[in-house]
Amino acid sequence: MKFVPYWRDTAPLFAGAAEGPVDGHYDVAVIGGGFTGLGAARQLAKAGARVVVLEAQRVASGGSGRNGGHLNNGLAHSYLAARAELGQERAIALYRAFDASIDTLETLIAEEGIDCDFRRAGKLKLASKPGHFEAIARNFEAVNREVDPDTALLSASDLKAEVGSPFFGAMLSPKSAMMHMGRYGAGLAAAAARRGAVIFESAPVTARTLANGRHALVTPRGTVTANQVLVATGAYTTKNFGYFRRRIIPVGSFIIATRPLSDAEIAGTMPGNRTCVTSMNIGNYFRLSPDRRLIFGGRARFSATSDQQSDARGGEILRAGLAKLFPQIATIEIDYCWGGLIDMTRDRYPRAGFVDGVWYAMGYSGHGAQLSTHLGMTMADAILGRADANPLKGLSWPAIPGHFGKPWFLPLVGLYYQMLDRIR
Repeated sequence: MKFVPYWRDTAPLFAGAAEGPVDGHYDVAVIGGGFTGLGAARQLAKAGARVVVLEAQRVASGGSGRNGGHLNNGLAHSYLAARAELGQERAIALYRAFDASIDTLETLIAEEGIDCDFRRAGKLKLASKPGHFEAIARNFEAVNREVDPDTALLSASDLKAEVGSPFFGAMLSPKSAMMHMGRYGAGLAAAAARRGAVIFESAPVTARTLANGRHALVTPRGTVTANQVLVATGAYTTKNFGYFRRRIIPVGSFIIATRPLSDAEIAGTMPGNRTCVTSMNIGNYFRLSPDRRLIFGGRARFSATSDQQSDARGGEILRAGLAKLFPQIATIEIDYCWGGLIDMTRDRYPRAGFVDGVWYAMGYSGHGAQLSTHLGMTMADAILGRADANPLKGLSWPAIPGHFGKPWFLPLVGLYYQMLDRIR
């Protein structure tokens, strides 16, 4: 078993990183070389801006390359909850931003010729308990009526042709998609560089100053200056960006990938070949990979640590969860086990805008694979002075009391959700 992301191990490395010292002056400096930062850099460079990307490790090495590979439309919340919290107008705008994000990916991948197995697969939100199906049905009625008429409600009998595990029904969102995250990340970086963006890897930003309208960003390899800065670091935001550290909760998410499945095993587990997510608070998400592995993930542990020891412990929990959902492959070999950090916000809505002299987009709360490129491009357009299409503009983002970067409260949150899953 390899303790590396499947996506990284089965994708080419980006070969276009700039060599030599980090220096020069740019119109825009992007901090973070994940999907948000690379999407913004490509958009800026296409418009003729001189742009630099400063990535602490390798491009797409954070959340962009450590996720489950789902590109799901819809919201992290139920639409009903979002409508109650945000109002109908913003809830619809945010829902449609997720729809638009998948359209954006499809168009970009075609324009740049990125070989990443993009496919409109559809998503199933699976009801793990009878009461969960009742809630899913209520949410479906509102979504189908007000914002997404393409959705469908499936009964437990309908699911027999979709998933080889008993559930009580599901909501189907046909717009949802999937792709190979590693190949997309390398392809997006190559596209940004081809358009003119300068991308530095192994260049963490250790300090930032602003004087006379010019930012200076210090890295171990040198200093660049820029007129504008976009922060796109998510859960990997460092201490020198305290505003975001007080508002982002880094949470571990863990994933395993089986050996490739046979035709018979696929027919018995995932005949529908869609992206799937269960309705439990501490639930699971799963899909088939392009080479027919079952990729199975979840919040196996409420931890802000992702290293081999932590990932292995998470993998053991996931292995048990996989065996419970799919006993027919309970003893299957696990080829990959990895983890990563998710940039959660307190209310689980993403944020994007301008504060303290910098632009930002982050807080995807487990739904960043689909939204990040689109939101990065949206913020690039705002920087360029184009029409403001930010669906999150003006959404307040208060600091979390007592939180300064290390989420000491995560075990308590985990216990709370475990209790909810037992009683609901």
